[in-house]
Amino acid sequence: MKEIKTTADIANATAIDLGPISEIKDYVLELGPEVKIPGKVFGGAAIKAGGADFSLQVFAPGTEGGFYHTHKEHEELYFFLSGEGEYQVDGTNIPVREGSVVRVSPAGKRTVRNTGSTPLTMLCVQYVAAAPGSVNASDGTILPEQVKW
Repeated sequence: MKEIKTTADIANATAIDLGPISEIKDYVLELGPEVKIPGKVFGGAAIKAGGADFSLQVFAPGTEGGFYHTHKEHEELYFFLSGEGEYQVDGTNIPVREGSVVRVSPAGKRTVRNTGSTPLTMLCVQYVAAAPGSVNASDGTILPEQVKW
């Protein structure tokens, strides 16, 4: 089974290497002795993220998530990086392909499937749900110092 590698761990940052996107299929997420999900890796704990988590997942042609799930507090953003398929939320099938982004609130009943002939790869970012628009670019501060490489 493939493992995450830490590449930097300093005071204000942590970096990891998951390997090439084409090798995400080699990870296996174990949720218990009966539940093993091939082609999925979570990285939030590895990078020491406090308010969010993320996962990368790849579905071979003709495969699907296999179960519905919801969340108690976490909203999710799904970024589709390659392939094509359908993302289902509360019984509505949403066509997805490279470049698609789907947001799902905590209560949304969700699943995904690959309907194409190539792998469907997605990045999922989950975070504590907040009011729409309450998190925006105004949180950033541009500093006056010059960039030095």
